[in-house]
Amino acid sequence: MALEPVIPVAVDVTFLRMDRRPTDPAPCLPPEARMERVARCTVPFYRYLYDTVGHRYVWWLRRTVPDAQLAELLAEPAISIHVLYRGGEPAGFYELDRRLGGVVNLSYFGLLPHAVGTGLGRAFLRQAVDDAWAEAQRAVTVNTCTADHPRALPNYLAAGFQKLRTEREIWHVPVRLGLPIPERLRAG
Repeated sequence: MALEPVIPVAVDVTFLRMDRRPTDPAPCLPPEARMERVARCTVPFYRYLYDTVGHRYVWWLRRTVPDAQLAELLAEPAISIHVLYRGGEPAGFYELDRRLGGVVNLSYFGLLPHAVGTGLGRAFLRQAVDDAWAEAQRAVTVNTCTADHPRALPNYLAAGFQKLRTEREIWHVPVRLGLPIPERLRAG
């Protein structure tokens, strides 16, 4: 069996943790924005969110997961998908994973391209943190990497996450996904 062609991508992944819920007042989303927890997220809707948010940031892992396996994951009661709507259309999403026994992981978080830079990020992230703490007993975790938006790490730190460690990873991103890989991330 021939190996699939891949592009090696070098990223620094930063792991973060928040051990206490925020006590400062949460910033409000604008009046035309609303949050919705998706009761039964379908695979096509999830792929739309994941692919659209992550296209510029080399989000590739879930693109390689077969539909049946992704459907099982989305049906898992400990995983929830939350969508930010602005003016009636999706503007962002996040995924919470509560399978870690008292720790909730903010697995994916991001704005759709048309919503980046519109001032939604801070309030949207706080909503994700507050939703995570609604079910977390010990901590909320998240990670980000050098492929993500350059404001991701500073925003997580400003929201109250503490940096645990940073590790270099080499991803083998399948060429067939057609993702734009920035030259700065291409590994030899």
